[in-house]
Amino acid sequence: MRYVDLIDRMNRTEKASLLSGLGFWQTMPLERLAIPSIFLADGPHGIRKQMAEADQLGLNPGVPATCFPTASAIANSWNTTLVEEVGRTLGEEAVAYRVNMILGPGLNIKRSPLCGRNFEYFSEDPHLAGKLAAASIRGIQSAGVAACPKHFAANSQELLRMASDSVVDDRALREIYLTAFEIAVKEAKPWAVMSSYNKVNGVYANENRLLLRDILKDQWGFGGIVVSDWGGGNDCCAGVIAGSHLEMPGTAGNSAMELLDALESGAVSEAVADERVDELLTTIFAVQIPKDAPTTFDTEAHHRIARKAAEESIVLLKNENAILPLKKGSKVALIGDFAETPRFQGAGSSQVNATKVDSALALIGESGLDCAGFQPGFERQGKPKTKNTTPVNREAAIALAKQADLVLFYMGLDEIGETEGLDRSDLRVRENQIELLNAIHQVNPNIVAVLHAGSVVETPWLDQCRALVLVALSGQAGAGAVLDALTGKICPSGKLSETWPLTLKDSPAFYYYPGREKTAEYRESIFVGYRYYDTAGGSDGIPVRFPFGFGLSYTEFSYSDLSLNNEGVSFTITNAGKTAGAEIAQVYVSLPDSRLYRAKKELKGFVKVFLQSGESKTVNIPFDDTTFRYFDTETKGFEVEGGAYHVCIGASSHDIRLSGALQVDSAKPGSQRNDAATLPSYFSAQVKQVSDDEFARLLGRMPPPSRWNRSALLCREDSIAQLFYAKSLFARFVWKILSAIKASSEAKGKPNLNILFIYNMPLRGIAKMSGQVVNMPMIDAILEIVNGHFFKGLDHLLKEYRRMIKRRKSIRLQNGGIYV
Repeated sequence: MRYVDLIDRMNRTEKASLLSGLGFWQTMPLERLAIPSIFLADGPHGIRKQMAEADQLGLNPGVPATCFPTASAIANSWNTTLVEEVGRTLGEEAVAYRVNMILGPGLNIKRSPLCGRNFEYFSEDPHLAGKLAAASIRGIQSAGVAACPKHFAANSQELLRMASDSVVDDRALREIYLTAFEIAVKEAKPWAVMSSYNKVNGVYANENRLLLRDILKDQWGFGGIVVSDWGGGNDCCAGVIAGSHLEMPGTAGNSAMELLDALESGAVSEAVADERVDELLTTIFAVQIPKDAPTTFDTEAHHRIARKAAEESIVLLKNENAILPLKKGSKVALIGDFAETPRFQGAGSSQVNATKVDSALALIGESGLDCAGFQPGFERQGKPKTKNTTPVNREAAIALAKQADLVLFYMGLDEIGETEGLDRSDLRVRENQIELLNAIHQVNPNIVAVLHAGSVVETPWLDQCRALVLVALSGQAGAGAVLDALTGKICPSGKLSETWPLTLKDSPAFYYYPGREKTAEYRESIFVGYRYYDTAGGSDGIPVRFPFGFGLSYTEFSYSDLSLNNEGVSFTITNAGKTAGAEIAQVYVSLPDSRLYRAKKELKGFVKVFLQSGESKTVNIPFDDTTFRYFDTETKGFEVEGGAYHVCIGASSHDIRLSGALQVDSAKPGSQRNDAATLPSYFSAQVKQVSDDEFARLLGRMPPPSRWNRSALLCREDSIAQLFYAKSLFARFVWKILSAIKASSEAKGKPNLNILFIYNMPLRGIAKMSGQVVNMPMIDAILEIVNGHFFKGLDHLLKEYRRMIKRRKSIRLQNGGIYV
């Protein structure tokens, strides 16, 4: 321990108070011992430090900051150098605003395209996600502030995210859902990691010793602190024992008093508390910002970096007869709501108050194109109403299309389609947009669709456009970057970081996602994204719209000169076209004759190479300790299965350009089981409807009950969404009000983030998120009311409130400590 002398001077109350926050965004200072507070703020793709007094859920607008492309967008760049540059810029803005810790990057795996928060996450692949996250963390921390990758772990849905239990087998957990965190922790050494709300195999993540100590600290060598997600601390004492350091937000001393009681009773040993305090102090002192550090930043310079990031994140998905790039002076009609008001970020805690926002309508005059006019044509929420004072006139849009040589059709998902707290119900773009697209195609088939979406969409309308450009959610400078791509000022170089299926029903978790009550069953195991699509369905796999790693360019690339050994792979890439551009080469590894269930191929390396026309470069991609490994459920560790591996170099997971064989020997005998006999669905990757018995064999235990027990009394861990079957008429009335507000906001297309948070929150979350108003004994009194004993519960509630206030005053500290 580094701070033994300092800790020896603390009393128990001071130790307990340090391990939970001060208010919503700060840690507890101890002025007596010169221990400062640090400030934490959201920031996966831009700083969100609240301007006003923090509201109780932390969702008030933030200070002006640069909004960069979201993780789902910048992941399409596959450029770790670029991601690190964006991270450095985020760090600079954090310093200017005196933010000591940025709560990001988001690192959850895109298990299903329906997750409402997928726009905050990098990929369906843990190798790509881990490498990009490591780059972001290095960039952020180079400025002297902490990064806090999140949400650790297996947090793949928004529905009931604070109460759900992720039931996942050991191989999927270690190979898919933890590997990205492992890469980020080992390569970038973040000062913090945020634990997730959910349970993982029956234990809340924030009090899961297997995750927080055995794996994160002991196996990966993590040297930072674990911060709970806001309101995600179920039992603060269990969290401290398991390895959590900071419960957020502060509970005005309530959690500290619980911990103090546990210290005095011996339920939590003082040695454990001392260790957590020491680790917390190490991070607090490491991320102090010098008083003379800059308090401003160059907004225009940062806007240019945002535009550069957007440029490399654009994915050209279709380009029929090379309709793009457009020639200077081309007469175009600008149609679509998104051309005037771009969707450049998602909704929720990551929402940035951008310093400026570019739009296609504002910038098209600088593009060199001849714009025949603009019509919004549709209302993005799908309703036939007016937009400000301009009528949303479908017929006017069709008439405008007739006047142009080509239509730039700006379309996409609306705000309610991608938001924290709410999963998507389908993968469709609003029907009114598709109806207009079809109508325009009747009068002018030369349509270039520009798509704003932070995640996958179904594209049955693809034949109605000659080109499709994926903007994703490209940040405040995305509009200008797209116009540069359309006119050939830049050559599109992005490639998809997730597979686009033909339909939602094709996705591997279709029958399991989301978990609607107690559990979220990960029955598809390791077969996430391309691991499923490329493996199931025989030699050709499951047909998809666009494969993982796919993206077109205005030039062409050839691959040659493969060289392969146990250290890595090298090959040559040549720009065989007439335009300078960049190629993203991908390294996939497979073991065709494995005795174990495996994906047909797995990404194990990538490189982005910029080449002038006719230029060639030889690139080297080394192997590492993750290249050939699998997690052995019998030895409880990673092993290497010996055999003849195939190493493939591809322009996408489907477009393999070079391949070679490599004999790899196992360091020690691994499992000798034959999965073809015991786990046939997994061995064949036919995982969409796995039986209960086979899922139990995969888990090595019977899965827990997935349904709520509607006859039982509600408890602390039950969610507010469950009040509909409470015994109390009053509780059911509260549920009806919340449900009505939630439904109303969804119908309007404007997510009510506060209601979404509350609706999915467990009842004990009321204590965690209410500041000094409610503590856990008061939650028990509220539960008496909910469970049908109104007056008894009300009496207990008032008594517990008075007891809480009396005790808080009695142990108030003279100079800091428990916040009152």
